[in-house]
Amino acid sequence: MIQWATVLLVIASLLALAIAGVRMVRGPTDADRIVALDIFLAAGIALSVAASLLTERTVFLDVGIGLALVGFVGTIGWARLVQRASPAESTEEHS
Repeated sequence: MIQWATVLLVIASLLALAIAGVRMVRGPTDADRIVALDIFLAAGIALSVAASLLTERTVFLDVGIGLALVGFVGTIGWARLVQRASPAESTEEHS
């Protein structure tokens, strides 16, 4: 049962990576690219969980936790950078 779930997890992660890759290249805004990077991180976490299930070693779960922490901080950082890069747009919306 775990092997089938792991195979489905890997397939779903690869599909998410493909879709996020398209969004990364074609994304019309920086926000689209940031979300695509976040999807890359989520797929990396899912693949580390799959590796942990297949090898029955918990070290891959530690890698997934590390990716989740770095991804969260990175996403917040990129969002603030994009927000600061376009102050003219935010002042126009409020006027």
